[in-house]
Amino acid sequence: MRIAIYPGSFDPVTLGHLNIIKRASAIFDKVIVCVLVNSGKKGLFEPEERVELIRRVASGLANVEVDYSTELLASYAKKKKAKVLVKGLRAMSDYEQEVQMAIINSKLYPNLDTVFLPSSPKYTYLSSSVVKEMARYGVDLTDFLPREIIKDVKLKTETEEKQEGAAE
Repeated sequence: MRIAIYPGSFDPVTLGHLNIIKRASAIFDKVIVCVLVNSGKKGLFEPEERVELIRRVASGLANVEVDYSTELLASYAKKKKAKVLVKGLRAMSDYEQEVQMAIINSKLYPNLDTVFLPSSPKYTYLSSSVVKEMARYGVDLTDFLPREIIKDVKLKTETEEKQEGAAE
């Protein structure tokens, strides 16, 4: 069985992420979308919430599993018996950083390869950070997020703003 892992923060999962998930699921027998926890970042959504949002938008893909991890990606991949990481690339700047990470991961787990899927042209500008910023300004998110989670993102953004306002 060809198992691939698509890692990321997915805070929140965008249409660009979903495009990569769908394309990877057509290539591999099993795709594990793994929410990685960056201890240096405070996300909009908690890791468990991100997992739930991804499960909702990927529910029609039978070979996609969603999980999260706080361990090194190479260790997680080895534990899951995955031989491939899937990484989406939006721009040349992504490529430089991702190649460096691919080399490090293969040093930590020599049987692990990284496959790069270029972003579909209509999503090259899209990132979770951009989506969160647009949500804070009340922009229509239908071109950026899966419809199933737009209300969740709007609600979470409004809640965060209220908490920040109360703290001041």
